[in-house]
Amino acid sequence: MAGKGLDAPHGDGPEDDGPEGDGVDREALWEAYQEGLALEKLGELDAAAEAYRAALALDPDDHGGVSMRLAAIGRAASPERAPPAYVATLFDQHAEDFDAILVDQLSYRTPQDVAAALAGMGPFPAMLDLGCGTGLCAVALEGVTQTRTGVDLAEAMLGEADDRGLYDALFVGDAEGFLEAAQEEGETWDLIVAADVLPYLGPVETLFADVAACLNPGGVFAFSTENLVVEAASGWGVGPKIRYGHGEPYLRGTLSAAGMSVVSITPIVVRTDDGAPVEGQLFVARRP
Repeated sequence: MAGKGLDAPHGDGPEDDGPEGDGVDREALWEAYQEGLALEKLGELDAAAEAYRAALALDPDDHGGVSMRLAAIGRAASPERAPPAYVATLFDQHAEDFDAILVDQLSYRTPQDVAAALAGMGPFPAMLDLGCGTGLCAVALEGVTQTRTGVDLAEAMLGEADDRGLYDALFVGDAEGFLEAAQEEGETWDLIVAADVLPYLGPVETLFADVAACLNPGGVFAFSTENLVVEAASGWGVGPKIRYGHGEPYLRGTLSAAGMSVVSITPIVVRTDDGAPVEGQLFVARRP
């Protein structure tokens, strides 16, 4: 799945989203979405929710991430993951200028944080980069890995990653689907990285179990997460910035249930948002 921490153009709307000829009334969708945004800004959340639901009815695949907006304003339960159509559309739209936005404007440095957390633990002969985006993790970890495989939902992002020439293989798809297929093929890796993937996922039990199954004995799993802003009994939820946050106890317990042990947890600033730091954590875990 897509996964580098671009702050989504949540105010822009889904006017260009979705493939041509999909039967979506673009004009009506745009109007409903913008009406919802305007009402939300005025604090009229019930009316905003009505407009968002109208937008969702027009676009069931949810290219605009409306289901997450409904959760963020407390008018629907948090979906278990960001809609794949939303993630793919979001990142495909920004593929060419993605690095400039992410690094220069949003001060994103999670790949470097991953490299620092793994210092002294390598080398890792085979790396799998989940949500690889344009390949920033491959750049940061080139010196401690030999072969690198990347997976992402956004095909345009993979084109940018391919241009770096650092990946031995690149695949279009979501993380869980790829890992399930890899298990069937008996493929395994020494290092699996998921930098800024969890902000697009709610529950991660399946992901962590699949990661553990695809790690070689002694293999390492490194991932970042944003802190949970709104307390939730589940340990995860959609925050006001339309991204998922996760609680440390939930992540620790899920890693343990998947058979992995925590090596380190490091507080990080995932990115900035309107000039303010977005706080998170970088986990490093190991399979016995």
